[in-house]
Amino acid sequence: MKIAFFETGKEEKEYFSKNLKGHKLVFFKDFITPELADEVKDIYALCIFIYSKINTEILKKFSNLKYIATRSTGYDHIDLEACKKAGIILSNLPSYSQYSVAEHTFALLLALARNLFDTKKMKRSIDVHKLNIFTLNGKNLGVIGTGRIGAQVIRIAKGFGMNIIAYDIIQNDNLSKELNFSYVSLSELLEKSDIITLHVNLTNETEHLINEDAFNKMKKGSVLINTSRGKVVDTEALIKSLESGIVSAAGLDVIEGEETWKLGQKSDFIKKLIRKGHVILTPHIAYYSRESFQKTLEDTLSNIKLFIEGKPQNIVNK
Repeated sequence: MKIAFFETGKEEKEYFSKNLKGHKLVFFKDFITPELADEVKDIYALCIFIYSKINTEILKKFSNLKYIATRSTGYDHIDLEACKKAGIILSNLPSYSQYSVAEHTFALLLALARNLFDTKKMKRSIDVHKLNIFTLNGKNLGVIGTGRIGAQVIRIAKGFGMNIIAYDIIQNDNLSKELNFSYVSLSELLEKSDIITLHVNLTNETEHLINEDAFNKMKKGSVLINTSRGKVVDTEALIKSLESGIVSAAGLDVIEGEETWKLGQKSDFIKKLIRKGHVILTPHIAYYSRESFQKTLEDTLSNIKLFIEGKPQNIVNK
């Protein structure tokens, strides 16, 4: 079987070459483009990461393609309907990085809470009253999305003594009993939370879920953390809310236009946010740790092998 891998480095090439012997493997460092797709028109399977956009234009390049494995939990970079029409199975990795993303969520939150922007400067004399440092204990944390990552965030938050409320279109009553939190409406969560953290997939329903109307419902001085997908937040509305003081601080691992980082550029949104005080931007790295990277390799290999055996798993476009 001929399989093309995109967005891969030395480690991925060595791992898959070692564990998929007997198959013809082609590796590309870059994300997929129509021009690169032309080089592997006859592939039977395709393995990609989040910056490879799979749409009708790309799919038309392939005559034999039957399977796509994305090395990610999210799959908003793939046109599911186009894949389904073409008879292509798509699988993802539902549980490879929940610990890394949850920990990164708190890395961002703690950096904001302790104001590491100013304290890192190690000034001889500093007016602590101007640092806007706050504790997490006793704060109301609103968790939007209570899947594997959201659940792990709640577990960590409990250790800080935070009060948890959550919103999800599919409520997990067993989880709420186990971790002692309450589900509320989105409006109630926005109104009552001191800190809001986002852990949802990007869909038509969640795109700009946090928009100007949502910001206007928030407490003045709220903190926003986003480690899900950039387009879940209307970035222009976020910038306005930072300027008005509705949002006092934001920790963002994802942002609209983040693809420009991959091209060595900065989008206008990124440039605007970099100039704001009390905003931390990280370049979509919450998913990564040594451990999660290894699990990515193992779980992707498992998905590919099971497809080859005719027993595909983790299918998202049934």
